[in-house]
Amino acid sequence: MSQESTTPDPEELPRRLVEAMNRGDIDEYVTYFAPDAVWHTRLGALLEGTAAIRSYHEEFTGSVEDVHFELREFVALGGDVMLTVMRQGGRPGGSTFELHEYVAYVSVVVDGLIESMTSYTDIDEARAAAERLAEERG
Repeated sequence: MSQESTTPDPEELPRRLVEAMNRGDIDEYVTYFAPDAVWHTRLGALLEGTAAIRSYHEEFTGSVEDVHFELREFVALGGDVMLTVMRQGGRPGGSTFELHEYVAYVSVVVDGLIESMTSYTDIDEARAAAERLAEERG
């Protein structure tokens, strides 16, 4: 009899998030956040709760055509901390050119749900923040 691991793959959560975002399935997307999740966006907004996260994501995807996301890097650190780097792309409303950007997310995941997340445009800054947070959460 084979012994299969019952430990969930930590990369499964960001993969599912990306798949939901690429399908435009905001209903599924918000299910990966704890009801009282907090998200510090790269634009300085503080989103509290899944209703605020849903609204932000709807506004973002509504202003960009052909929006798509690609998981580029994932690192599970100690203390339920994960670093995710994504390449995001799309065409700003009505434009004919496509923009791409890399965004890093430092998240605390407890019981399979994101409790807190901070977005960074500086990947090295995000990596350092994730390492500090993981050390603090030990």
